[in-house]
Amino acid sequence: MTHLDAGAYLLRPFVPDDAPAFAAAVRESVSSVGRWMDWAHAGFSEQNALDWFAACDAGRADGSSHEFAIVSKVERRLVGGAGLNKFIQLHAFCNLGYWVRTSAQRQGAASAAVAALARHAFQSLGQARVEIVVADGNAASLAVARRSGAQHECLARRRLQLRGRAVDAHMFALIPEDFPDLPTHIAALRCAPGHTRSPA
Repeated sequence: MTHLDAGAYLLRPFVPDDAPAFAAAVRESVSSVGRWMDWAHAGFSEQNALDWFAACDAGRADGSSHEFAIVSKVERRLVGGAGLNKFIQLHAFCNLGYWVRTSAQRQGAASAAVAALARHAFQSLGQARVEIVVADGNAASLAVARRSGAQHECLARRRLQLRGRAVDAHMFALIPEDFPDLPTHIAALRCAPGHTRSPA
């Protein structure tokens, strides 16, 4: 299984033994993460976590998503999750999402995950563009997107659904040229007319 080095953190697939820590992380973060992500609620259970892990495994198997646990290397503590999803094969781009438990926020975990996932998207999954979509008002996630070097492209009207209501959202994007240390052939390939590649 794919593991991604993210500095002080490791991104790896979820395993069943993560369920208690994942559920506790979600319940701990209802007032922060739950404000912007409907699934993060006070009643989140270990079974909910296992159901999510199964969905992650299925998405990885069919190439529709690549979701990871964010784990601190020193403490070996699960601090959140991040992933690539919503792949548009024809135009070779995808969405990047992240969340970090309340007690581990402002420690660089989300920023590290964004960098590692974007590189993975460009180097291993054949993507030309990675989008980060953040609900207007979500200051913490907006700060992560900006720190990652993603370019703010617009405030898209009614872009996301939040608790059954359409809300405006900021559109950020990363492209291979935003990472100068990537091999030059990667950026050139992504810019080639008609080039497409499905995630695998």
